[in-house]
Amino acid sequence: MKTKTLLKRFRPYLLRYKRILFTDLFAAGLTTMCELVLPLILRKLTNLGAEDLTLVTPELLIRFGTIYLALRIVDILASYYMTRVGHIMGAKIETDMRRDAFEHLHRLDIEFYNTAKVGKIMSRLTNDLNDVTEFAHHCPEEYFIGAIKLLVVFIVLLRMNVMISVALIVCVPLMFLASSHYRKRMRKVLVNQRKQVAVINSDIEESLLGVRVVRSFANEDIELEKFSQSNDEFLHAKKDFYTSMAAFSTVTRVFDGVMYLIVIMLGGYQMMQGKILPGDLVVYALYATTLLATVRRIVEFTEQFQRGMTGIERFVEIMDMDMKVYDREDAKELQVREGQIEFQNVSFRYPDGEKDVLHDVSFTIEPGMNAALVGASGGGKTTLVNLILRFYEVTSGEILIDGSDVKDVTLKSLRESIGMVQQDVYLFSGTVRENIAYGRVGASEEDVIEAAKLAGAYEFIMELEHGFDTYVGERGVKLSGGQKQRISIARAFLKNPKILILDEATSALDNESERIVQGSLEKLSRGRTTLTIAHRLTTIHNADKILVLDDSGIKEEGTHRELMARGGLYHELYTTGSLNSETK
Repeated sequence: MKTKTLLKRFRPYLLRYKRILFTDLFAAGLTTMCELVLPLILRKLTNLGAEDLTLVTPELLIRFGTIYLALRIVDILASYYMTRVGHIMGAKIETDMRRDAFEHLHRLDIEFYNTAKVGKIMSRLTNDLNDVTEFAHHCPEEYFIGAIKLLVVFIVLLRMNVMISVALIVCVPLMFLASSHYRKRMRKVLVNQRKQVAVINSDIEESLLGVRVVRSFANEDIELEKFSQSNDEFLHAKKDFYTSMAAFSTVTRVFDGVMYLIVIMLGGYQMMQGKILPGDLVVYALYATTLLATVRRIVEFTEQFQRGMTGIERFVEIMDMDMKVYDREDAKELQVREGQIEFQNVSFRYPDGEKDVLHDVSFTIEPGMNAALVGASGGGKTTLVNLILRFYEVTSGEILIDGSDVKDVTLKSLRESIGMVQQDVYLFSGTVRENIAYGRVGASEEDVIEAAKLAGAYEFIMELEHGFDTYVGERGVKLSGGQKQRISIARAFLKNPKILILDEATSALDNESERIVQGSLEKLSRGRTTLTIAHRLTTIHNADKILVLDDSGIKEEGTHRELMARGGLYHELYTTGSLNSETK
């Protein structure tokens, strides 16, 4: 992206703290003016001493010393403000951007996470935005200080000697022009370097999270080889960056030498001619040093500038990712009164798919009905329930809840009205209590305990070392599959939704646990509309309606007894044992 475009996108974040920014720039101006006064004091003393040493009196020294001391105190205070408050401003901007990016990531479609690598996303939210802190503080500050120094120094030097000043002034744009190629090269290489950091983070995360699989197959060497490859590519990217930076630095040092040479040769010649005083030559040397330091600082700031631009660019890429599932402008709050679910000629195809996963599906689940959804593996059962929650948008047709199209209601109200227990249980890194309470924010201790009892989880929780305060580990690694599933079910109990979706919620339980939980689920299902992706016989037998799904849509529907009597697809699936073993 163009620098101008990126700065335009960054500007609103900077202007949120414009009061701090302007105060910081004022402090920067004070420190700059304090620095520029010293050469003028030395010039005055040197010229007076060269003219007549008796003119340099103690009173004069005290006066100059007092002036410089006062300026130094101002400089120290202003510098403290810049270092502390300026950096805090940068950190606040970074925090705002990270919050907005995190919020946007949570709004992106589930489809995005089917292909995105979490490690790469984490790199963008941490490493890349960390560079923005320094950029946000130093970018306006450095250019403001540089502009003041260049302007004041050039004015002072021009008043003393035009020839030397013009020679120095000509060198400045030439330096910027000569180094421009390497500035662009650094920007390009830095983007690649950031991408390699993201790849490394992703590889580390994937390998460590799957460490049990790695060790069970004794594939540590393969993981090390994969990591070494990405690590070497990162090293190569850094080599490219430092090569460009070295060339960039060399160009600036060449012009340093040229500008000092101008001061020595032209300044010495002008002094021989009597056109400048010795004190003026001293000032030229000091101001030339200041000028060179300023130009070098601005030029070398390019590295930090490019890092900041890269961080902003990768932030903007996140913020520009389109959301395909979002609230319409006139979206209303969904008020589930009865809980009827109706599919009207629904078809769905994944964006990269060649054919429909669901085609012309129509059915109705009446309020309070316990419906089971069965079919061949890969037939779109999980996709169907995901469409109800609008994890994906239907390609055609309508999904209605109590007569309201799910597209016409807010996502928040839709998902708050539906409870879902998935086959692939996810527990957050925290305590048992925190994971259950995730079902309803602000739930009381009594409600959490009651939910655990209803899910048949209370007894095993109390047997844990710290009961409800037991740490479950990352993704619940410290618990068994059955224990995790029951905590997940307790979470759904606590939510107490009008509509319940069970993606084979008891699949990970042993027979005894399944019996306990199944009885609890039956209690939860009473008076609620329940849709279950079913494979267990007990689930199918208890269903008020069974929907049989195949490639052509809903092939059959009815009770277990009715479908068995027809001798169709359901009868085939049931008698061949398919309904006892499938998980999808």
